[in-house]
Amino acid sequence: MTTETEGTTRTRDEAHNLIASDRVEGTAVYNPAGEKLGTISKFMVGKRSGRVEYAVMSFGGLFGMGAREYPLPWNALDYQPDKGGYVVELDKDRLKDAPSFERGSDPTYDRDYGQRVYTYYGIYY
Repeated sequence: MTTETEGTTRTRDEAHNLIASDRVEGTAVYNPAGEKLGTISKFMVGKRSGRVEYAVMSFGGLFGMGAREYPLPWNALDYQPDKGGYVVELDKDRLKDAPSFERGSDPTYDRDYGQRVYTYYGIYY
């Protein structure tokens, strides 16, 4: 991608450490085998800490009907530029038992819920 600044054209470095929220939403999520699990529908940011706690991945359904939302600990995701998406250590069978909720019925993201999600993925909360 190129940008123009004061009459000069330069290439934007897509490998930097920051990404805009609108670029995260819609990004594909894959498992290590390269199977697409879903896409990021939103992410949850701590009001006081300013840190991203979860990426919420949409999976399943047809035309948005019956889709489930899966909160994934942000630090469980590994961005891989060659895939143009995130990779998470999760296969489709294990996804069936992962914490999830119906689209539009967000859970209460409290400490107990966070601990359950993070523990499922083997990450200290």
